[in-house]
Amino acid sequence: MIPGVHIYIIQVAIVLQGRQAGKKVVVIKQVDEGTKERPYPHAVVAGIERYPRKVTRRMGQKKLALRSKVKPFIKVINYSHLFPTRYALELEGLKGSVAHDTFKEPSQREDAKKTIKKLLEERYLGGKNKWFFQPLRF
Repeated sequence: MIPGVHIYIIQVAIVLQGRQAGKKVVVIKQVDEGTKERPYPHAVVAGIERYPRKVTRRMGQKKLALRSKVKPFIKVINYSHLFPTRYALELEGLKGSVAHDTFKEPSQREDAKKTIKKLLEERYLGGKNKWFFQPLRF
């Protein structure tokens, strides 16, 4: 972790390492001291694996609905693999949807992803936090 930089709940961060490197995530829960099975500071995050595609005014409702879909992911990530941003994403339903127990059972994980998908798609269609729903260009 970068000295002097803190990661907070509901803060948007960018994943630096691994399969989801370059993806934007929202910190749902943080563990600064670590746990017995993960003895390092880490955070439970929810992010966007597949971003919504570009839509134009000429597209019909069906095409617009297809292009507005979001594929989420949930993960436990080491602080050193997260790059915090100045942005925050206020979603009330996110905090209760994912816990440390969620990762033990695959069915719970799928349910959590479904609720996150619904919340993120509502947020996207509402036109809020446009920056979060655009992929990084690098």
